[in-house]
Amino acid sequence: MTATIAAVAIGRNEGDRLIRCLTTLKDQLDRIVYVDSGSSDGSVQAARDLGVEVVELDTSVPFTAARARNAGFEALKPGGLPDFVQFVDGDCGVEPGWIAAGLSEFEGQEELGIVTGWRSEIHPDVSIYNVLADFEWHRPAGEIAACGGDMMVRCDVFDAVGGFNPTVVAAEDDEFCTRIRKSGRRIIRLPQPMTRHDAAMTRFSQWWQRAVRSGHGFAQVGDLHPDYFVKERRRVILYGGALPTIALLSLVFTAPLYLIGVLAVYALSYLRTVRGLQREGLGRSMALRQAVYLSISKFPNLIGMARYHLRKIRGSAMRIIEYK
Repeated sequence: MTATIAAVAIGRNEGDRLIRCLTTLKDQLDRIVYVDSGSSDGSVQAARDLGVEVVELDTSVPFTAARARNAGFEALKPGGLPDFVQFVDGDCGVEPGWIAAGLSEFEGQEELGIVTGWRSEIHPDVSIYNVLADFEWHRPAGEIAACGGDMMVRCDVFDAVGGFNPTVVAAEDDEFCTRIRKSGRRIIRLPQPMTRHDAAMTRFSQWWQRAVRSGHGFAQVGDLHPDYFVKERRRVILYGGALPTIALLSLVFTAPLYLIGVLAVYALSYLRTVRGLQREGLGRSMALRQAVYLSISKFPNLIGMARYHLRKIRGSAMRIIEYK
């Protein structure tokens, strides 16, 4: 019996990126649901013009990617759930042949819950921020702990774990994958192009906000799953919080040796990061540049972590942190 599959695309004000996304999907499968999170750029009508089913989220409830993906999955049920669903973000185009490759990997592997592939940037040379994103996407193939939002999932597995957690506003894909693994299912990344992404990051402020969002994800997902993002949280607390505090106190109490020690720790961390990037295939010049941003990222990460905990203490809604 031939496996059935549908796609759920999500987006908000993606413009031409959304049209590209939906067109690449229509080239590979028939059933597509687009979930819109309050767009004001004509995205809803553009999707309908392409013959795609559209779900418009209630604007009175905070938007999250998790909530949007869940709504898309629910919209598939009236027509009968397929065997698999391909989730994709509206700023990504799906590579030709990906759907067939993903389905093929599932054959004979009932314990396999998620299949993903490689995402890459469409315009990696537009800015250093796009270069950073492109390098971030290209992770090793094989069995993995988690993947991004572009993924092919067994529908019965999705239902069994309750879908995405709609309250998680960043790293919701990591949180979902963690529950998939804890249910006894495996996650595989194929060594094959899956999607082409358009980060459209050209300003430092966009990169900073994206790093704040990552920190929020470290904290929230780490709160839900204490065994996840452990190293990431420790690095942020050390390099974004503890060391700057020691440096400040050394200035207040005129203790220059402590300040020198802090600077030495940062220097050693930077050099280790450069060497690590070179081992992963980056040239020396690019490794030196990217290591600067990876070092700086601990500060916006800390802001994001603090923002999560403040929201939790106050009982505030967890609202998305946008960088575009």
